[in-house]
Amino acid sequence: MKLPTVALVGRPNVGKSTLFNKIVGKQVSIIEDLPGVTRDRIYQEATYNKKRFYLIDTGGIDASKMDFNSEIKMQAEIAIKEADVVVFIVDGKEGITSNDIVVRDILMKSEKKVIVAINKVDVKDAEDNIYDFYELGFDTYIPISSIHNTGFIELMDAVTMDFKEKEEEEDTRIKFSIIGRPNVGKSSLMNALLNEERVVVSDIAGTTRDSIDSVLKYHDEEFIMIDTAGMRKKGKVFESVEKYSLFRSLKSIDRSDICLVVINAEEGIKEHDKHIAGYAIERGKGLIFVVNKWDTAKKTTIAEFQRKMRAEFQFAPYAPIVYLSALTKKRIHTLMPEILKVKENIKREVKTNVLNDVIQDAYQLNIPPSYKGKRLKIYFVSQTGINPPKFTFRVNNKGLVHFSYERYLENKIRENFDFTGTPITLQFKNRSDED
Repeated sequence: MKLPTVALVGRPNVGKSTLFNKIVGKQVSIIEDLPGVTRDRIYQEATYNKKRFYLIDTGGIDASKMDFNSEIKMQAEIAIKEADVVVFIVDGKEGITSNDIVVRDILMKSEKKVIVAINKVDVKDAEDNIYDFYELGFDTYIPISSIHNTGFIELMDAVTMDFKEKEEEEDTRIKFSIIGRPNVGKSSLMNALLNEERVVVSDIAGTTRDSIDSVLKYHDEEFIMIDTAGMRKKGKVFESVEKYSLFRSLKSIDRSDICLVVINAEEGIKEHDKHIAGYAIERGKGLIFVVNKWDTAKKTTIAEFQRKMRAEFQFAPYAPIVYLSALTKKRIHTLMPEILKVKENIKREVKTNVLNDVIQDAYQLNIPPSYKGKRLKIYFVSQTGINPPKFTFRVNNKGLVHFSYERYLENKIRENFDFTGTPITLQFKNRSDED
């Protein structure tokens, strides 16, 4: 089920981030410019009355900025092309400003549902300005106070009115996304797997603007394949369409179970390839590296390139690497078997008694050093999640867990159980902690 998207738009300092955090129910780091591929986001999945949706904070639109035109274009791209509902936030205390008119003109050109949220109505004299905003020409106006919770229910009821409640029967088919920098051959790879021209392929970097879903049948099993726009790093000139493409790519990763990170063998490994892989890992996705255009790599061997890959991607030693050419279809047959393996591993469950035997043996083999007279003790471990696999350790003091010992335990788990292609999460809790 594809989730609907809600975009918060408006000029700076009208309270978008405060409203964003309230809707998602937690403090989320929001930045006005490019979202980082590791921690900062401009979007988050949210739920209201069992209705799930994506929420975007688009940053402040300010006509006085030097880069006004490109910024406005970027905001319009997100609001018009991506959102199902746009919440236009204005400041009830200040009344209508020239920047509000700029935002109004952008939104008027769209055919999206627009709800005007008149914020800061708790401030004295704000009521006098409420009716002035009707001049903006939209249908729905809701006075709110993000800080004092006024009007929040009315706003969210209006926003989610046409959204469906979470379906009990989710699509159980494995979803994998094809991600990577522009022009590494993602669309060609998708065409090769589907064996048909479903996507327009071009030599121009960034040709694919939106993500495209296709159903792939392999060994009588159906997979959902998601092709994404190229993820381009921020440079001196970073057009709005690139920001839009990056957003779509990150959203596609979130929808996936497994990510295929495509590397261009002709260009070699780039720094941004690491950032892309890092984002997929952070989101707990299965990971496979696909070295594409292998037919162009005349001056190296698989063994040599493999050494480079492992050296550059030391943070993902568990991810399999496939070498192929999407254009000539050479070695294309090696990819789907790896996807099948990773599919099994992201959902692998380990019996509790076997897991505890492995961990206790590992503990005795390498007893952690004492710290200030105290030593870490592991009482019990159990698997508490899949996709990605998660293991919870009951210990005497979780503050005694050093990152190097945590890595040691993860390695021991991987040595004994096949978790190729999937990150695994280790969580430590004191024995006295409640679940």
